[in-house]
Amino acid sequence: MLSTLCNDWNKNFEQLHVRYDENLKAVFFEMRPDPLPSFTPRLLEDINSFQQLVSRYIEQDSKSETPNIEYLVFSSGVPNVFQLGGDLKFFVDCITSGDRETLKRYAHLSIDVLYANYDNLGLPVTTISLVNGTALGAGFEAALSSDYIVAERQVDFQFPEVVFNMFPGQGAYSFLSRRLDTVTVERMILDGNSFNAEQMSEKGLVDQLADEGESMLELERFIRRHRKYRVNHSAVLKMRKIVNPVTKDELLQIADLWVDSAFSLSPNNIKAMTRIVKAQTRHLERAATEAELAAQQ
Repeated sequence: MLSTLCNDWNKNFEQLHVRYDENLKAVFFEMRPDPLPSFTPRLLEDINSFQQLVSRYIEQDSKSETPNIEYLVFSSGVPNVFQLGGDLKFFVDCITSGDRETLKRYAHLSIDVLYANYDNLGLPVTTISLVNGTALGAGFEAALSSDYIVAERQVDFQFPEVVFNMFPGQGAYSFLSRRLDTVTVERMILDGNSFNAEQMSEKGLVDQLADEGESMLELERFIRRHRKYRVNHSAVLKMRKIVNPVTKDELLQIADLWVDSAFSLSPNNIKAMTRIVKAQTRHLERAATEAELAAQQ
């Protein structure tokens, strides 16, 4: 059984949980990073390992008349947060210690993960990002790397890197520029404004909206509709990628630019990063306390 296989895979992961939904023919890979809901090096390693494991399975499975896996769903196990983005504390440690190579390896691993998702692992599978919480920076980029986004109406998408004089370097410009005009893309990156899912839907970036707490229900509805016209939808996606392809080399060049820029930041920029990490920690601690108190009532 594939569910049993997923449980076996989970033994390899520390910050990722995988489960299979037989009715949807979907494998969910749920991010559970620690200590903050960001793309820690370990989380990226876990996702990369998962992609390799599931890729080998799908390669054989797709030859069957009735494949077990048709969808891969990128999701989060952290309440109200899809992803807060890159691991800022890790960035600060690399920059202050002058460890450019470690930060570059991190950036390239991020590209490995997001490009594999964008490329559907090179296999006949559809990727969906299920966003039921805040998606910032690299979290926003991760959502964009999927074929489709299902998101709850109230969630926010934002590139906040401008606060510490940086930019999103894991695919934002590449993914967005295939869907929006250049002026809009650059404003989204340079202004650092927040957009809720409804605004994202109006821009054509969110494919299915869900009311709060109903993202799974809408995902199920979306998959049922998609499966009914899967040949048509798959062909349209393939045409999009033929006409406006995102190449891995393009993403890696931007990631290298991102690393170079990180090592050009001023001490004040580094302090701004550190303040954000502390603010995120306090926010999550308060949220955990509120959730615990609510559970006791």
